[in-house]
This record gives sequence, C-alpha cells and structure tokens, in this order.
Amino acid sequence: MFAQIISHTPIWVWALLAFLVYRGILASADREVTLKKISIIPLVMLALSWQGITATFGLTPLTVGCWLATAGIAAALNWQLFRKDRIVAYPERGVLFQRGSWLPLALMMGIFVTKYAVAVLLAIQPPLAHSAMFAAAVCALYGVFNGMFIGRLLRIVALYRNAQPAGDVYHGQLNG
Repeated sequence: MFAQIISHTPIWVWALLAFLVYRGILASADREVTLKKISIIPLVMLALSWQGITATFGLTPLTVGCWLATAGIAAALNWQLFRKDRIVAYPERGVLFQRGSWLPLALMMGIFVTKYAVAVLLAIQPPLAHSAMFAAAVCALYGVFNGMFIGRLLRIVALYRNAQPAGDVYHGQLNG
C-alpha cells in the first residue's frame, strides 16, 4: 500500500518537497536577508495551507474559525517567545542579519506532511472530507504552523522597522 501511495504521488509534490528542504537548510545557517526574501516562505506556506483548506473542506465558519483561533494563539506565542538577539537589522542597507534556525524547516515539513497525509487519508477514506472533527483538526493544525510563521515574520518586521541606522546608534553612543 505504501508503494502504491508513493507511486501515485505527482512529480510536482516531490519537487515542492525538495524546494522546501532546500529553503529549510538555507534557513539553518546565519545569513543576511531582505524583508522580501524572509517573507517568501511564510507566504508560500500560508497559500499551501489555505489551498488545502478550501479545496478539501471549503471556507466555512468551522474551518476559518479553527484556523484563525489556532493561528492567532500560535502567532501571539511566537511573537512573545521570539528571541530578539536572533536578528540584527541594518535598515540603511535594507537587510537584516538572521541567526540560523531549524524551526523554519520543521514548520515547512509540518505543513507539507499535513497536506500530504490529508490527501492520502482522503484518497483512502473520502467520507473524512465531510467530518467536522477531521476538518477542525486539520484546520487547527494548519493554523498552528501558519501562526508560528506569521508571528515570527511580524516580530522580525517590527524589529526591522524599530531599528535605527547603524550611524545613528554609534553617534548616540559616542555623544551619550
């Protein structure tokens, strides 16, 4: 059965997995990035989750509510727990230095595995698509993963916007 599942998986799914693993490995290393680049993966993951929700269950009060509730809680927690020392903003250069982390890879794999597992489960048990409990659980799981990405991204954007150009920081320290 496992071989049959793998053999019926479209090639583009494996290409997407390879891309996500590649981006996750990149995120594990310290690097300088722009806000635009740091926004790509959270937005792609948001799109994948919402596509999965709408295609499988539709936009209903249950699906949207479960996603919003868990995304909001996860975003707030990630905002609060985000270590500010992981980011140094250089607004005068339009970049920020980000310490490497394996968390983005874990979150991407969480969304990918959820989406893949849901597709497999629905292929085996199509009536699950009409189960409120299944829909709530899947949407909540997507919400947790997306909320963590969103909270992290919003925190980084806030740190970047509140950063002072290096020249001003050094000038203030010399005269203060």
